Amino acid sequence: MRINKNHFNLIENYLFSDVANKVKKYSEENPNKKIIKLGIGDVTLPLCNAVIDEMKNAICEMGKKETFKGYGPEEGYLFLREKIQSYYNKKGVNLKTDEIFVNDGAKCDLGNILELFSVDNTVLIPDPVYPAYVDCNVMAGRKIKYIDANRENEFLPLPSEKDKADIIYLCSPNNPTGAVYNHEQLKTWVNFAIENDSIILFDSAYESFIEDKNLPSSIFEVEGAKKCAIEFCSLSKTAGFTGTRCGYTVIPQKLVFENQSINKMWKRRLAAKFNGVSYIVQRGAAAIFSELGQQQIKNNIRYYKENAKIIANALDELNIYYTGGINSPYVWLKCPNNMKSWDFFDFLLQRANVVGTPGAGFGKNGEGFFRLTAFGDRANTIEAVERIKANIKSN
Repeated sequence: MRINKNHFNLIENYLFSDVANKVKKYSEENPNKKIIKLGIGDVTLPLCNAVIDEMKNAICEMGKKETFKGYGPEEGYLFLREKIQSYYNKKGVNLKTDEIFVNDGAKCDLGNILELFSVDNTVLIPDPVYPAYVDCNVMAGRKIKYIDANRENEFLPLPSEKDKADIIYLCSPNNPTGAVYNHEQLKTWVNFAIENDSIILFDSAYESFIEDKNLPSSIFEVEGAKKCAIEFCSLSKTAGFTGTRCGYTVIPQKLVFENQSINKMWKRRLAAKFNGVSYIVQRGAAAIFSELGQQQIKNNIRYYKENAKIIANALDELNIYYTGGINSPYVWLKCPNNMKSWDFFDFLLQRANVVGTPGAGFGKNGEGFFRLTAFGDRANTIEAVERIKANIKSN
């Protein structure tokens, strides 16, 4: 028996674990300090009433023999996939229900989808990047190439000849930078993928935060994308499902490589390895796409976006460069006074008792940058911003 030694190529500690450990140590040493966390992107608002009511109804159904549900379809119940289909129709994107797969969170499928592709494939990942993209491919032993996202390209890199790869990761609105690709930029990526027989794994977990109607919230709004892309979407930030666990993956039937349908391959993989998301959770997820559910979750999203605006306004006042904060829950800022990312983390923690995420943890191009999130409580966000401003001005 031999173990997979590619695991030893992983960075020893996960970024967010390092942050948590530093905060824990500081809290133990300073028990009377009020620490405000604007770092890890978990939500703070509860599930909306429409979701709760529907999940309660589903629980009652599970308690009666005539309405009890056992194993459901691996790809998700049709009632939820039809709701998602209608949601895409409103974006001008026509999908078939058998192109939609319900999952227990986008992060899982972003990793699991790699089982369909050879480990000999080369992967292209923007830097800075959400660490899970890198870790999944390191564990598989794939060769990884990086494309630079930086201040010069507003953290929205576009491909060139040297960036040819088999698998391409894109995230828009981006985690961690909050930057959003426009139609023309995504079309450049789609054309590049088609020309080079590549596949785009498109993470649209934060699509519901896009308020500019001129910006695409799905890669399938771009012509040709169904021939080269898979889209992963999460309900975690859209509707507060971080603890409830539900999302969906869109795999078009037109997506074919080596004469094989990726859609059919994924269906077969699900049959072997996945028993589906719970009926109760899917009933709650379906409520998100109802008229009442959309109204309620949009109220929550407006709340978080106002938090982002509060953070962005403070950075404007301090004359600090940043991206995000408008069509994204993330604000990606240049560390003041040319501080390194972890030095600024320590500065904020020790001086302002505020926690953020060091940009260096997202890749080499993240050094000197810092991520703040809008998912906090309003009063805490305001207090944190005032502390940040006071300490930066006095430094």
